[in-house]
Amino acid sequence: MSRKSTAAWGRMCCPQHPDVALVEDYRAGDTVCPECGLVIGNRVIDVGSEWRTFSDDNGADPSRVGAAENPLLSGDLTTSIQFTGENYDMARWQQRMGGSSSDRALIHAFGVIRLMADRLNASQAIIDRANTLFKKMTDTRALRGRSTEANCAACLYIACSQEGAVRSFKEICAVCQSASRKQIGKSFKLIIRAVGTNVDLITTGDFMSRFCSNLDLDHRTQQLATTVARQAVDLDIVTGRVPVTVAAAAIFFTCQALAIEKTAKDIGDVAGVAEATIKQTCKSMYPSRERLFSNEILVKGHLDQYYSIRP
Repeated sequence: MSRKSTAAWGRMCCPQHPDVALVEDYRAGDTVCPECGLVIGNRVIDVGSEWRTFSDDNGADPSRVGAAENPLLSGDLTTSIQFTGENYDMARWQQRMGGSSSDRALIHAFGVIRLMADRLNASQAIIDRANTLFKKMTDTRALRGRSTEANCAACLYIACSQEGAVRSFKEICAVCQSASRKQIGKSFKLIIRAVGTNVDLITTGDFMSRFCSNLDLDHRTQQLATTVARQAVDLDIVTGRVPVTVAAAAIFFTCQALAIEKTAKDIGDVAGVAEATIKQTCKSMYPSRERLFSNEILVKGHLDQYYSIRP
């Protein structure tokens, strides 16, 4: 109950106690005089919140209507039992018995995509695009009989590329639990052929911003490393190396030239490239250092000290 002043109710007041503040009983919908108990008004509309939450007294989500309808599923409205505590067995049986088999397969695949995306720190836009692509492939039956995890990984790889948040094939394979690189590659080729979607070629610039950010390198170092990687590719200095390896080597080579204390292991852990591969690529870039760096940087002689060569 809450007290209301007579001014708030206008002319509504107790005829015997006009100066007493009325009390509103929200449960009964009545307005009552607290002195004599006279019901002044009934069927009062409660203008407060409609909802109540029963899951947790301190819960942040007061909604009791469930999640939004997923347009990729059949569209039937259902109630889901949460997998917590004593409800676990009931939720498991509901998951087995409820809905169509196609919807259950899609829900499972969407869960796999979200799990892999969370490990990659991918955005919700990437997850939605991967889910849509997987749904499209399910409708065409082009991937029927293949590993669900491999199909999900291939869809996620394409979605990352299309959303401008490129991940290397090695990174995608690393978040898979059972699918092999070969299985993911076959699913990727089938999706490209069936859907007719395009995936741009991966370049060193696709990884540079993320790698430098994870290594806490400033913007100047990132720009210089990007230029070094692009020049190395254009001059065919790193022929046969994949873009992620060239990007990692360019960052390490730039750190050496600027005397920034970053080891090949530090960069390899971020980029997912072996330490020996990074060093070997930098050695192949060293003879062309004058074409990769300006004289202002080379005159400092840091690169010569690293490679034990004097000018």
